[in-house]
Amino acid sequence: MTGPAVPPKPLPILLIEDEPAVMEFVRAALERGGYAVVSAPSGAEGLRLLESQNFLGVVSDMRTPGGVDGADVHAWLTRHRPELARRTVFITGDLANEETVATLRRTGTPCVEKPFRVQQFIAVVQQTIGKAL
Repeated sequence: MTGPAVPPKPLPILLIEDEPAVMEFVRAALERGGYAVVSAPSGAEGLRLLESQNFLGVVSDMRTPGGVDGADVHAWLTRHRPELARRTVFITGDLANEETVATLRRTGTPCVEKPFRVQQFIAVVQQTIGKAL
């Protein structure tokens, strides 16, 4: 005899953000929007998680410490997890930086500029990654 079918747990969004206050703010916004979240404080840690876990999508700061930035994460996704490369949203406070602008043009990845309104951010996440289950 089996019990009722348990729905599969929804896949989490990987959040890559090095500023603790911003990470908590974005995590809270995503969780209130119905998403599960796994956080990484650097691009390098994000890549380690991507190698071993499945995710619904990725939200990444453009600039992270440790030698792996948002552009590097996106390049890795394009090579190894192309379905996630299309479900990536960048967040940045640095849209004046030419390198950031070049990355956004090259990848076509949506970007939300900090500081942002929660509704605006969640709308971009829903359009790019999909609605929370």
